[in-house]
Amino acid sequence: MVYRKINKKLIKKFEIDIGVVYFYKNYVITEINEGVVLNFEKAAKLLQLGIEYYGTKVPFVYISNRINSYSFEPTSHFKSTEMFPNLKGFGVVIYDQLNSDVAKIEQTFINKPTNIFYSLEEAIAWAEELIIID
Repeated sequence: MVYRKINKKLIKKFEIDIGVVYFYKNYVITEINEGVVLNFEKAAKLLQLGIEYYGTKVPFVYISNRINSYSFEPTSHFKSTEMFPNLKGFGVVIYDQLNSDVAKIEQTFINKPTNIFYSLEEAIAWAEELIIID
């Protein structure tokens, strides 16, 4: 097992058309805007930023902080995870039962470690564990 120090310092924050994206060394946190219907095409800017910050080598975890209600085409995960062989996991922070149900459905479309959390701190701790274990 390799132990690495995880850098929790924010690298860059972006406000893009679909929401806000926070990049850290080994994880990215997104807060998608209320009412967005998110699909592969609408996520293009987010994916472009992911390539810019992590490429295909730097291990990272994606954390969706669902502070807003939005819909997502779960099959879009197939295309996006192919772009990132260095994606180590997908976490979702939920704040209500509806988002919990949606997150459970999404998990079935992702062939990476996934988890649902009730706080952002829990999700970050899980992300750090995934990166350290790698």
